[in-house]
Amino acid sequence: MAEPGVFLIHGLGGTQYDLGSMHKRLKNAGFVTHALTLPGHGTRPEDLSGVKMEAWLEAARAKYREIVGQHEVLHVMGMCMGALLALEVAKLERHAKGRLVALAPPVYIDGWATPWYRGLRPLLYRIPGLPERMKVAEEEPYGIKNEQLRAIVKAKFERGENFHYGWVPLACIREVDRLRAAAMRGLDQIACPTLVVHAREDELTSLRSAHFLVERIGSGKRAGQARMVVLEDSYHMVCVDNDREIVGKHVLEFFNANAAGGFGMNRVDPEMAPAEMAELLASARRALERGDFAGLYRLGIPDFAWLQPGRNRGSGAFLGSKGLRRLRKWTDEGASFSAFGAAVINAGMAVQPATLLHRGLASPGVLAVQMRKGKLLEARWFPDDLDAEDSHFGGEPLPDGPCEQEKAFEAAAALSRTLRKAPDNATLLAMYALYKQGSQGDAAGERPGIMDMVGRAKHDAWTARRGMSREQAMTDYVALVNRLKDGESQEA
Repeated sequence: MAEPGVFLIHGLGGTQYDLGSMHKRLKNAGFVTHALTLPGHGTRPEDLSGVKMEAWLEAARAKYREIVGQHEVLHVMGMCMGALLALEVAKLERHAKGRLVALAPPVYIDGWATPWYRGLRPLLYRIPGLPERMKVAEEEPYGIKNEQLRAIVKAKFERGENFHYGWVPLACIREVDRLRAAAMRGLDQIACPTLVVHAREDELTSLRSAHFLVERIGSGKRAGQARMVVLEDSYHMVCVDNDREIVGKHVLEFFNANAAGGFGMNRVDPEMAPAEMAELLASARRALERGDFAGLYRLGIPDFAWLQPGRNRGSGAFLGSKGLRRLRKWTDEGASFSAFGAAVINAGMAVQPATLLHRGLASPGVLAVQMRKGKLLEARWFPDDLDAEDSHFGGEPLPDGPCEQEKAFEAAAALSRTLRKAPDNATLLAMYALYKQGSQGDAAGERPGIMDMVGRAKHDAWTARRGMSREQAMTDYVALVNRLKDGESQEA
């Protein structure tokens, strides 16, 4: 696709929360963002005990190989442990289609709030059973200097919200140490321009980490290709702390994007003439008049978002294909738009009056649509009477994020990467087909040629599930992975 992409990798025990609003900032600036949930993450801390650093690295490399061919330009960015993985991905995959950003990379664990026993870690690793049983807890200040945000994070931990693990097993720290050692070797082989962002007051690592990376990467074939930004008012979680706007500004500038575009402002798109914007807007309007929200999403980038305000079952932020599935839980009841007024189009933004229709409701308001390079970025609905919509739809906002079944599905996908030995070919094909059916639905595209025997077998296995509901495929996939994992446990 013409839009540049960014592959973002989260940190140890974390989620996309580690990267704050970077996904949205990048999307607003015209990038397509890609992410993954690393093996052992997104479920329970106990699930990290048996995960090796090779599983994290292979998952990151597999995701990179999946998306690198989708973009003419692809950047890689990681936070904390994700920064180490980003370095290794760039090194091992010989990344040259874009740039590399390492945010708060923990090359050295020597900050002021690191545990007193950090130097004894190699000895503790040798005590049988201890690394799996010993818990390393996440404690204040949680890598955050901003006191208000720190209080919010503390409350989330106390409520048990699954945005970040409250502890990790010592065995997991051992694997991070192994990853760190691998990342520190051969840095001069990284061939892409690199930006290292580090907080001077980082409680986990000192500036020595950043200086080390800049010096070693900069000594490679392209001297001077690595540079550093030092933040003065943050701790370790640089994407959410006091300097988050500075981080966003430097990252966007490093990616050769207009920093103001990260806020959806002042973006001029020389590749999209006014007539093209008017035509795209007309296509979006026709889809909304038909109540065809799936058609609307097809006009957008992969993570196109529909934003519906209010406090009711129809409100929320509906991002990408998963967001569309959530959105259709109420739009398929007959929602559509009519009475479109004259649109005002400027700098990639179109604003026009409209009326939302739904089972006797006629709610006037304003529709705002952002566009770039022939695609919709997002659409926001602003009703004149928000209370009327809340009263009409009723209920509570739909859950923001995956449902319980989708969480179990992704957890099973992560668990599958921890299998000690590969299943037989028939089982591998079944896993592949169920995963594709559960994540994407019915198979699409042409059957691979006879010379591509592996691709042909995978396509046939997926096609054989045609018509199976996503829900059933997810259920069957989870059951299959758990059965394989249980079988390994019994053998052990």
